[in-house]
Amino acid sequence: MKPDTAAGPSGAPAAPTSRRSVTGTRRTVAALFLLPALLLLGALVVYPIGYSVVRSFYDQSGDGFAGFDNYQALFTDDGIRTALKNNVIWVVFAPTVATALGLVFAVLTERIRWGTAFKLVVFMPMAISMLAAGIIFRLVYDQDPDKGVANAVWVGVHDTFAESSAYPKAHPGRESPLEAAGGGAFVTRATVSVGETVALPLVGVAPDLIPGDAARAAAPKPEADRITGTTWQDFTRGKGVGTLNEVDAEELGYPGMKIEAVKDGTVVETATADADGTFSLSAKADGARLRLPASNFQEPYNGLDWLGPSLVTPAIIGSYIWMWAGFAMVLIAAGLAGMPRELLEAARVDGANEWQVFRRITVPLLAPVLAVVTVTLMINVLKVFDLVFIIAPGSSQDDANVLALELYRKGFSEDQPGIASAIAVFLLLLVIPVMWFNVRRLRREVRR
Repeated sequence: MKPDTAAGPSGAPAAPTSRRSVTGTRRTVAALFLLPALLLLGALVVYPIGYSVVRSFYDQSGDGFAGFDNYQALFTDDGIRTALKNNVIWVVFAPTVATALGLVFAVLTERIRWGTAFKLVVFMPMAISMLAAGIIFRLVYDQDPDKGVANAVWVGVHDTFAESSAYPKAHPGRESPLEAAGGGAFVTRATVSVGETVALPLVGVAPDLIPGDAARAAAPKPEADRITGTTWQDFTRGKGVGTLNEVDAEELGYPGMKIEAVKDGTVVETATADADGTFSLSAKADGARLRLPASNFQEPYNGLDWLGPSLVTPAIIGSYIWMWAGFAMVLIAAGLAGMPRELLEAARVDGANEWQVFRRITVPLLAPVLAVVTVTLMINVLKVFDLVFIIAPGSSQDDANVLALELYRKGFSEDQPGIASAIAVFLLLLVIPVMWFNVRRLRREVRR
């Protein structure tokens, strides 16, 4: 086929059309197609970055040049230093734990029949927005065990091994034979003797909080060789105290109340009240004072203060891992699916156990995928804002502060746009090395 020609001035055929002109035309067309995207990229990314860099060198009003004062504030302001410290904690722990859990889930779900359903459940939190996840975990970490799931579980485990007191508000009433003994305990004013009865009346327990096995209190019956007594609620709903320091017909005993006989600071005998509040001590207690130990009146265990100053950051990191472990699991499972199975089988044939196969073969072959997941999560946690802003209450938000949240607070709450711009630039500088490492790794993968 002959190349296209055109007649010259003398009628001779002209030279073939230059290939360079065709290539130039194609590049022009490609540039025209890319132009809208480039304009958007410049308007939404390049210009804001450039403006933030310039603005970071100006003062609060934006009129005076501040030099590096705003950057100096990054390392002198207490709030920013706390945010920087928390960001380090986030970068070290959140990606590591999320990637490790994703690896464990991906490996284990290969061996179970319902692995796909499990993966779906673990990945499902990714469909929830950060806002919704923050609200969910604000409720999960509620201090009240009746509302917060975390403390409901924690209190349930604690109470399994350490029973809570049923009488946290109980105390002696007026003209009581009991007095305070220090440390929350109460002791009889006088010593007791064999053959006599002892009344240990208390008030202050709401009727609906008295244990369900409590029976109507019974007056103690004297025994010649023992000390008997009753501890009970010296109050009747609707009737008041009734006969002071004496058992009335409708008053209830304090079942399970512990009584100690104390001589010269030493406990010589102990007893536990029955359902009707009655108890009995042997002749060992003769001449002793009876003490109701502080363990009878301890406040019920309400769990941990998850959103307090000391635990708020780990608690929020836990919510982040709940969301992103599924992301790590899916990517690692994809890498696991492409792994040559003959290597694993050869290792097993050679006598390697499952742990050795996992540590020596599976993890090294998955190293590129693990690097992608870890680096992606590191970039993500440097920008975390939503979870911290929503989950941390106002009283501990300063302790949970991170750079992205501090940027928002400086820029909008404290009206310090110069420092906010400096934080934004600093965050960009933190992200760039991680992105550069990721790009380099991807190029090496392409060359292979």
